[in-house]
Amino acid sequence: MDEERLKRHDLTDEEWARLAPLLPMQNVHGARWSDHRMVINGVFFRTRASCAWRDLPPCYGRWKTVYNRHRRWSLDGTWERILDGLRAGCDEAEGEDWTVSADSTIVRAHQHAAGARHAPAVDITQRGR
Repeated sequence: MDEERLKRHDLTDEEWARLAPLLPMQNVHGARWSDHRMVINGVFFRTRASCAWRDLPPCYGRWKTVYNRHRRWSLDGTWERILDGLRAGCDEAEGEDWTVSADSTIVRAHQHAAGARHAPAVDITQRGR
């Protein structure tokens, strides 16, 4: 890939070499996919820039193509299989031990669990006074 066009969020050639074998070869309907690398770079750009699908730069192809591929792969489990494959490759190559951690700053809580002020309790033992 032309290094001048390579942006900081785009896949490098080394990253692409690890990712490409994990991707589906053809569409479920038998049609040929458009360039996977361009579309995945578009998904990465959108995720990093937090932009609307329609605001994707044209260098990633049609926004609708990028959106449809991302949605299809989300629904059919392709992204999960890609992640599992990349994890397995890292485990073999580097002997990594994956530990899952959840940062509580990103977990949303209901207002009652978040320390919201409560109405004073009513004492029901004192009737009629």
